Amino acid sequence: MATANYEQTLQPINHNWTIQTANWRDFSQLHRLERACFSAADLWPFWDLLGVLTMPDLVRLKAVVGTTMVGFISGERKISSGRGWVTTLSVLPGYRRRGIAQALLNRCEDELGMPVVRLSVRASNQAAVQLYLHAGYHQVERWKKYYVGGEDGLVFEKRR
Repeated sequence: MATANYEQTLQPINHNWTIQTANWRDFSQLHRLERACFSAADLWPFWDLLGVLTMPDLVRLKAVVGTTMVGFISGERKISSGRGWVTTLSVLPGYRRRGIAQALLNRCEDELGMPVVRLSVRASNQAAVQLYLHAGYHQVERWKKYYVGGEDGLVFEKRR
């Protein structure tokens, strides 16, 4: 799918969602979101989910409709390298193509406040690849057999 196709299929932003800071109270909803968005091989274990919601200095944001978490992003600052890393981004399938992932990504980048932001994605996840390209990222590395099952990881970077 080309970037132009991504832009053409993007639905107008639905203003019934908000972006909020996530915390440990969001554990159950984040766990449900993960199961809906990722294969069993890519699910974060209990301690990783708890850590992303409680560790200091991490950016953790949720997209919410009513009281339901429909999207989540987290990022960390790597001060020594001058980079931020987006560690996860997910949106429930029924809420995709509404601008939620883009809004979460923009807000995370702003809150990270780093001159360079990186992330990794499965090579086969073309929807995510197109999102990142559309958001101004470009591929800088390919990590061979990075993911469970031996799939390569693509590393994308954005200079701000």
